[in-house]
Amino acid sequence: MTAAQADPQIDRPALADGAALWRIARDSKTLDLNSSYSYLLWCRDFAATSAVARDAGGEPIGFVTGYVRPDSPHTLLVWQVAVDETHRGRGLAAALLDGLVARTTAEHGVTTVETTITPGNTASERLFTAFAERHGARLEREVLFEAEHFPDGPHDPEVLYRIGPLSP
Repeated sequence: MTAAQADPQIDRPALADGAALWRIARDSKTLDLNSSYSYLLWCRDFAATSAVARDAGGEPIGFVTGYVRPDSPHTLLVWQVAVDETHRGRGLAAALLDGLVARTTAEHGVTTVETTITPGNTASERLFTAFAERHGARLEREVLFEAEHFPDGPHDPEVLYRIGPLSP
């Protein structure tokens, strides 16, 4: 097995990872791309509730960003999940999500995971449906934001996926 094929290391993002996370999100061509500044802030302020996968050389190859909802402190909201194109199809997104949820469950008492997915994003639909199945949790779906809620032009609705309670 070469170094490039070794299992990636999953840990917390650091400020120095912000630019790489922005590039991975940009290159995904499916995520809403936030400003590079927001990824730097995310790596600084939400590292405890986010995860990054690194290759054998320590370079970020995937990430999950999230936060614990202030008005629902046992709920982890997953904001974005992305894997570099050259590392897709290997279960890395699922490993990142499982690792992050295990960590936030231990550190914050998370019992529920939420995310929003636009209709037709089958990769995300499969990722979160499989996550619920692996964890023996109920999955509820409802439209959280209708298309007309978005002020910046045409946008698909965002469907809230609520998964929980999670099994210990």
